[in-house]
Amino acid sequence: MPLIPGAEPYRHDGGDTGVLLCHGFTGTPQSLRPWAEYLAARGLTVRLPLLPGHGTRWQDMQVTGWQDWYAEVDRELRELTEQCERVFVCGLSMGGTLALRLAQKHGSRISGLVLVNPSVKADSLQLKAVPVIRHVVPSVPGIASDIALEGAEEVGYDRTPLHAVHSLTRFWRVVQPGLPQVTQPLLLLHSRVDHVVHPSNSAVVLSRVSSTDVTERVLERSYHVATLDHDADRIFSESYDFIQRLSAPAAVEEGMAGG
Repeated sequence: MPLIPGAEPYRHDGGDTGVLLCHGFTGTPQSLRPWAEYLAARGLTVRLPLLPGHGTRWQDMQVTGWQDWYAEVDRELRELTEQCERVFVCGLSMGGTLALRLAQKHGSRISGLVLVNPSVKADSLQLKAVPVIRHVVPSVPGIASDIALEGAEEVGYDRTPLHAVHSLTRFWRVVQPGLPQVTQPLLLLHSRVDHVVHPSNSAVVLSRVSSTDVTERVLERSYHVATLDHDADRIFSESYDFIQRLSAPAAVEEGMAGG
């Protein structure tokens, strides 16, 4: 199937610091493209892959699951760690879930995490019916474009495939118990008003990770897709400052070794 216009993955080769960005459930790289381009313009090596089953038609997502989505970002991370001295992982919504799983599995190979409205748990009682109803009702209305900024639009499916939703709920049950394994420096930005992922998800992450370098930012003017919303510039600049701060000691050590 042809890609939806705007859903293309993004790659940029820059310096020794790499950044992997992970988009959300039923979304596409378009939701993170401005962020990726911002980081690339500042000399970073950037990867923003398209997750399997995304970016074409929702029926294609029905035959994929969290293992497929995770395998894609895991592959990209491994390539980045071979190419770069240090690697950071950023994620929006389920992309944040994927980032947390990468942090659990790869440990010190990841220098830091930037999460925007990550999801780690079920927020709706309706999700309890998904294991059964998914065999009868293939999809429900989509969740794309929860954005406060007038005129901004997210490229994503207008239907949400329930087999994939079921897989996402199973993924939460893998990631949430492993949160204490997350030790990397963490910048977590979450919207005060989010109609897709309740802010309590961020509270769970903050309360259970083992990271000692933790920064929380509340986004007052944006909804779920904050990377395309009023607070986008703040997300971009604060994530870049976070990456620069954590890269600076390594840069000093490299300079001393070179001298």
